[in-house]
Amino acid sequence: MAEAGRITALALREVEKAVRAGISTKELDEIAYEAITSMGAKPAFLGYNGFKGSICASPNDVIVHGIPSRKVILREGDIISVDIGAVYKGFVGDMARTFPVGKISDEAAKLIEVTRQSFFEGIEFCRDGNRLNDISKAVGDYAESFGYGVVRDYVGHGIGRKMHEEPSVPNYDTGRPGIRLRKGMVLAIEPMINIGTWDTVLADDGWKVSTADGTLSAHYENTVAITSDGPRILTRAD
Repeated sequence: MAEAGRITALALREVEKAVRAGISTKELDEIAYEAITSMGAKPAFLGYNGFKGSICASPNDVIVHGIPSRKVILREGDIISVDIGAVYKGFVGDMARTFPVGKISDEAAKLIEVTRQSFFEGIEFCRDGNRLNDISKAVGDYAESFGYGVVRDYVGHGIGRKMHEEPSVPNYDTGRPGIRLRKGMVLAIEPMINIGTWDTVLADDGWKVSTADGTLSAHYENTVAITSDGPRILTRAD
């Protein structure tokens, strides 16, 4: 799984290098496909339940699952969330980042940073013996302390030989302890944080999910293993 994660991270690095005003999300998708396949892996998303891309490309108010398109062109000041996965020798890596397109507003930059930090607040609790909701509460409490909306309709998940496995990993306090965490478990933890409401709208294409009020959204995800030494992020390029 660490190798699947490393390939995923290296592919996302190539996508990040290409993010600029004037590029289409389809071009970013093609870069991801080439990077993943060149390392002997397969894109985890391509064909998944009929999805037509190697990445989910979600600009600005799009939270997740944006389908790559030649018609969607990035502009200066945009932000773009890129979710990416790779399958290597039967195991899956899954990760996401939100990138700035050129110079962005202070408001957008703060959203990206808070979303990132909410992930790290959560993985402090990825330890043997803790409860699942310890992670969820830490993520949600941190993001909500800035007045942001924490998406509830879409959550993180277990991951291994399949991209989506049990358990679901909410990014907010569910009020229930959840399962007990044990070493050997692997979770995809992925805060999806909005500047405004946490309510979402599903597009007619059945995939693209946007904020209900049109405000910006950011996404930060890693595949994390629970080990005897604490959490280990598997989606790392190094």
